[in-house]
Amino acid sequence: MGKPTRVTNSIRALRFGRGEMTQKALADAVGLTRQTIIAIEKSRYSPSLEVAFRIARALDVRLDEVFHYPED
Repeated sequence: MGKPTRVTNSIRALRFGRGEMTQKALADAVGLTRQTIIAIEKSRYSPSLEVAFRIARALDVRLDEVFHYPED
């Protein structure tokens, strides 16, 4: 899927905070594949803004609680 991105995320921690939601359950809720969720979690892939919002909504948190971009 390309080179790693500088965007990091808290998806794994947030999934576990929601009763150990599986990657498959999140993927189904957002309309993605499990493989795509894995790539996003490992910061190998940055989702589109629309997908980022769908992930945040599925996890019931704000967008900035899910995705982080380092300040230079």
